[in-house]
Amino acid sequence: MDRSQNLENPLDILISSFNNSFPLNEKEEEEVRRLFKKKVLKRKGFLLQEGDICRHISFVISGCFKMYAVDTNFKEHNLQFAIEYEWIADIQSFYDEEPSRLSIEALEPSVVLQITHEDLLYLYVNYHKFDRNFRIINERKFINFQDRILQSISFTAEERYLNFQRDFPELIKRLPNTQIASYLGITSEFLSKVRKNIVKKK
Repeated sequence: MDRSQNLENPLDILISSFNNSFPLNEKEEEEVRRLFKKKVLKRKGFLLQEGDICRHISFVISGCFKMYAVDTNFKEHNLQFAIEYEWIADIQSFYDEEPSRLSIEALEPSVVLQITHEDLLYLYVNYHKFDRNFRIINERKFINFQDRILQSISFTAEERYLNFQRDFPELIKRLPNTQIASYLGITSEFLSKVRKNIVKKK
């Protein structure tokens, strides 16, 4: 989707996203407009904080989010980023309705559309097209997480950074070194060295 669509009604953008997989009929579109709610966040605002139950799945209309865990030394570890037209939630907390071990924070002023667990289950039961749509969304997330785990096991820091640069060119432009380094599992100082080595090889 063209990012110029940000100027349109956010619900139109969401419906267009669904239509890319399984086009919605008029009644299904009505349900989207009824059940999804808009939320505006300032930079450093939270969609979810550790210890809370994840009550919503969020579709990003504008802005950028990070989902992260904090270890016993109070160090943040980024697990996922989400920008325009991507979904973000702690899926385990959302479906199990248990306190989350993760936080989701806005890195930029942001706008999302959200649906509750109860309303999403209603869509699954009454309109099976949404079940198929969200199955694809969740499968893609699983594939991305699996690929990331494999990279952390067998790839060097430089290889992981080059893959991040290839797969997320928009994030490279929008995120500070500290956030990218946290995602890659290295320090920002080491990331700077990696970047310098890449430049030398060119």
